[in-house]
This record gives sequence, structure tokens and C-alpha cells, in this order.
Amino acid sequence: MSPRFIVTGTDTGVGKTVFSAALVGALACRYWKPIQSGLDAESDSELVRRLSGAPHEHILPEAWRLKTPVSPHLAAEIDGVGVDPGALVPPPCPDPLVIEGVGGLMVPLTRQHLFLDLIERWQIPVILCARTTLGTINHSLLSIDALRRRAIPLHGIVFIGPHNADNERVIVEMSGVRRLGWLPLLVPLTRDTLRQAFAHNFHRSDFLPGEAAA
Repeated sequence: MSPRFIVTGTDTGVGKTVFSAALVGALACRYWKPIQSGLDAESDSELVRRLSGAPHEHILPEAWRLKTPVSPHLAAEIDGVGVDPGALVPPPCPDPLVIEGVGGLMVPLTRQHLFLDLIERWQIPVILCARTTLGTINHSLLSIDALRRRAIPLHGIVFIGPHNADNERVIVEMSGVRRLGWLPLLVPLTRDTLRQAFAHNFHRSDFLPGEAAA
């Protein structure tokens, strides 16, 4: 089976969608966002397609598209939509698959189910996206601890933002998690700048088993 990853963040707005786009573009992955909240602006699936250059058929349709830009549990209630996390099953596909989560691990999908409950059931390796700025040590270590308490496989951590070597080192040394790389804030953020940043700061072999390191 081709590798599958769940990309989640230590918080909302960390940059996991941009990293997902980089991964999709670099590895020719398929991409799936099970639940999208907020449809007024460009959706995460649309952003990933634009920044990755992936073919239309590689961006898989969301299971639920919720109009209101709030937590999925509340967006579903406002929109009058019934979300059933138990019905969510990762789609089979012949290529590597990137599944992007919603916010952080503890985001409620319903008033009874967290996103963490869903990925515990799936047992797909998680890539954790973390800020580099103030507060990231606490948020990152708490997220790593939550994953390990439920025996969820953690593939590694990605740092996003201004370079901060000490924050990265403390998180990696205290948790023992694998550092996959660092993605700077890109201005301008385009398909080309994202592709170049990924190629410079990451190794494909960390994501594709059996591929020799560059």
C-alpha cells in the first residue's frame, strides 16, 4: 500500500494546509480534507490544488462542506447538517495520500467526538505541524503527549515560521520526535516558491519508504 499521512497542527492557522500542498506537489500525492468549515473564501482543497499543481482528480472531494467558519461541531449545527465521524473512512487510492485535519487534535467534530478520536481509530501516521514562535514548546509537547497516550503513530514534526533553532531543539530533544524539516513563511507564496522551499528543507526519503536520500 502507498504511504498515507494525516497532517494536523498544534493549533489552527499553523500552516498545515500550505505544508500539505508542498507535500502533495513534491510526492505527487492525492489529497483529502474530510471536513471543511467555512466556504466564503478559497477552501483548503482549492488552495492545495493551486499551490501544488496537482491534477483535479488528485484532490478528493470533502465528505462534509460546512458554510460557517467555526469549529465543525458548531458549523454543522448552524448549517443544519448531521456529521457522523463513524462514517468517515480514508478513501483507497493507488498513490500516496495526504489527509488534512481540522485545526488541532482536540477540535470537536460533534459534541461527542474529537478529531483525535477519529485518528485514533484510523491509526494512520501523523505529521504534526508546529509554529516556531512563542508558545510552540507548550503546544507541541502537549500535542505529542496526546498522540502517544492513544498510541497513535507519529511520523514526525514539521516547523513552520521564522527560524528558531532553540525552540525546535527543545521540542525534539524533550519529546524524541523526528524533525522532518522547516518551512519558512514565504513571500510571495506561489507554487514555485513553495516547491523550492520544500526541496531545500526536506528529504523525500523521509516520506517515501525505500527512496534513497538526495
